[in-house]
Parts: sequence; C-alpha cells; structure tokens
Amino acid sequence: MAFIAGSSRGIGKAIARRFLGEGARVVISGRDQAALAQCEKEFAAEFPGARILEVRGDLTQTQPIREALAQVRERWGRLDALIANIGSGRGTLGWQVDAAEWTEAFGTNFHGAVRLTTEALPQMIEAKRGSIVLISSIAGVESSPAPLPYSSAKNALIAYAKNLARQVASAGVRVNAVAPGNIFFEGGSWAANLEARRDAVLKHIADEVPMQRFGTPDEIADLVVFLCSARASFITGACVVADGGQTRSF
Repeated sequence: MAFIAGSSRGIGKAIARRFLGEGARVVISGRDQAALAQCEKEFAAEFPGARILEVRGDLTQTQPIREALAQVRERWGRLDALIANIGSGRGTLGWQVDAAEWTEAFGTNFHGAVRLTTEALPQMIEAKRGSIVLISSIAGVESSPAPLPYSSAKNALIAYAKNLARQVASAGVRVNAVAPGNIFFEGGSWAANLEARRDAVLKHIADEVPMQRFGTPDEIADLVVFLCSARASFITGACVVADGGQTRSF
C-alpha cells in the first residue's frame, strides 16, 4: 500500500501510476480538487479494478495529514510505502530574500515532509516494516542557481532522511531521499521556463547536463518504486541523484 503526497500531476502522478502498475493499493493526494479528480478518473480507466483512495487537502499541515492517515488505516489497515513529494521551487533569486519567503520555503519544502513522515512513522514501526522516500532536488545536493531558501530546505531534507534512517532502521523502516534534476512535464516549471525563454533554457540543458536532455517523471517514478521494493532491502539513508550527470559532487 503506497501513499503518494502531491500526486495529481508531474512526478507524483507518475509515481502513483507506477505503483498501480505493480498492483499496489495507492493513495493519491493533492490540494487541487479538479486535478485530483481527473487523475483518479484516468487511473481508474487505465487500471480497471485498482484500489485507489483519493485524499484532498494540504498535506503540509498536521490535521489534514492525520485525517488522511486515519482513512488509510480504516480502509486498508496498513501503510507500506510513503512518498513525500512536497515542495515548490518558486522564489526570489539572489541573496536579498525577506524572512517571510524563507519561512514559506521551509514550510513547504521541509516542514511539510517532516510532519507527514512523523505522523506516518508510528504505523510503520507498529508493523515493523515500511519504506519512506523524500523527494528532494539536485539544488539540495550542491550549489545551483536555484533560490537560496528552496535549495537550503531541500538540503535539510536530505540531512533529515539520512539521520532518520539510522534511528528507525532497527524497527524495519527504510528512509531514502531522491534528488531529481531537470524534469519536464506539461504544466511544470520547466514548461513555463521554456515558453518564456526557450533559447536560454535549451542552452542551459545542453551546457550543464551531459545527457543534454530533460528527465521525465517516469524515470523518477521507476527509481522511487525500486527504492520501495524488496530489491532495495539493503538501501537506507541514501540520497539517490537522477539528473543526467549534471551534478559534479561525490
């Protein structure tokens, strides 16, 4: 049973689709009611008979998280995989960023994932099994042109994943982070960037990404589902980068 936060579009939607393709029961979630309903409609048509639970709400806040997890326990009684696909890379570039934007960036990109994980862990510890994947970013791995609050929050998320993994490993729970590079999907930030400044974006990809292309949500989904599977049973506390070779650090 897999719970994917932020799964009405993009990377989260692709992750949900991959889990459904593997025969898993899946919770899809998001704040956009129309997008979430459309997502469930598509999945129901693509995977007839699949067991899908739709959860609407802001899963960066404690009460909606608790309500969602209560629905999961009532419906299926277990939680095997949790994917915290929460965040936004929007923000002010440069170092002159006001305090409110720092607070908002950490609230969305760090604290939301931590709250979700903290509330979900007791179910996994009780069952003595579970896998948690936190979606970070290559902006959190090394220096990048991304907004400072965003990159700092995503870096903190990686540190959280690595340290938490040590604390819950003996309880049978694995915790990993995934750091995607430039992932393109319709309606995403790179689609907007391409529309606004196509030549500059294509030059950036050609110059900075050795594979000279964007990644796809499906490529990230394959990695996440692998990390949650028995084939990754000895992998915990890792941050796996999927960026076409863009980052240079070890």
